[in-house]
Amino acid sequence: MIINVDLHIHSKYSMATSKNMAPDAIAPQAKLKGLDLMATGDALHQKYLQELKELFEPSEDGIFTVKNDEDNCKFILTSEVEDLKRVHHLLLIPSFDAAYNIRDELKGSLDSDGRPRVRMNGAEIMDVAHTHECLIGPSHAFTPWTSIYKAYDSVVDCYGKKPDLLELGLSADTDMADHIEELQDIPFLTNSDAHSPWPHRIGREFNEIEVEELTFEAVKDSILDKKIKANYGFDPRLGKYHKTACTRCYRVYDIEEALHLKMRCPCGGVIKKGVDYRIYELSTWSDPHHPEHRPPYIHILPLAEILSLIYSKGVTTVFVQKIWKDLVEKFGNEIEVLIYATLGEIEEVDSKLTPAIKAFREGTLQIRPGGGGRYGKILFEEDEQDTEAPQSEIPRNTLDRYFDG
Repeated sequence: MIINVDLHIHSKYSMATSKNMAPDAIAPQAKLKGLDLMATGDALHQKYLQELKELFEPSEDGIFTVKNDEDNCKFILTSEVEDLKRVHHLLLIPSFDAAYNIRDELKGSLDSDGRPRVRMNGAEIMDVAHTHECLIGPSHAFTPWTSIYKAYDSVVDCYGKKPDLLELGLSADTDMADHIEELQDIPFLTNSDAHSPWPHRIGREFNEIEVEELTFEAVKDSILDKKIKANYGFDPRLGKYHKTACTRCYRVYDIEEALHLKMRCPCGGVIKKGVDYRIYELSTWSDPHHPEHRPPYIHILPLAEILSLIYSKGVTTVFVQKIWKDLVEKFGNEIEVLIYATLGEIEEVDSKLTPAIKAFREGTLQIRPGGGGRYGKILFEEDEQDTEAPQSEIPRNTLDRYFDG
């Protein structure tokens, strides 16, 4: 069985998150997106745990359904945990009992926010997670904030051994991460880290995995056995921290100049090291070495975002939402439009969308990379002389292809 899964989101109990971030609101949106299995997010928060128990049908296999949910979207208990060094860790949790037992063993602030902040290091958190049959690995591993490679030069330095998985996040794709030798035997996940339930947020990155059956143990086994069939996510050049740049004025710097300035811009802003350069520092090889188990990484962008760019209108405008709805009704869900519908079929609904979908599928997008907290920009024909386009810090035959959020 092949399923589409998004295994990292947040609930309404996390800061800067929509009040609609609860499974009964997420389920219908996930089905419109084309997702079969969703994370709950924040499943170590006491109030949210109680709500989840009341909201879900009872389950003995670790896969949950909202009561009376006609959409029949499935959920798996997940949480993100912040450690002493502010590194974020993703946990996949097998049961409510396991979640409550983990709460008893974590030391720190568990309920002030949906993401627990604990006074423990990565190895200690891993020990607790493994005691209760969880999977654990670093969240958004390459971002310049709250990531494992912000705090450490090796995943082993954090955990004492290899983690069960590594979440690439919006900051990297497999062509970037597979420059690093220590990651060769670790399965990669791509998840949305969504803070609102709409289809341009949930599933903006997702995984296609093969499972024997839809149970927690089967999902766990598929990840550990590296049965991930594909990772879908953003082109890394579109991300907010792809290039080394100022967080205030967004000026892009080559790394030598940034270091000479002690990572302080003359405008007063902080210069953040770009993800592309950080991976270059960690790289073992000048070209990616993909292990045999590594699935393809396919660049996508949420359909409403593409329509918004094409028509220069907001994602939530009536105009964009009408075209989005027409496409989803014709093809069944958003993933079908982005990945599987023929260009001829898309042309019948919206002719302006066809060249954009074609460019994504063929990898021919022209992009001004992001940096310093500003997203990258897709350049259409009228933008191709964009004077803000920064030069690469790294030779083009190595890492000059990518993105972070």
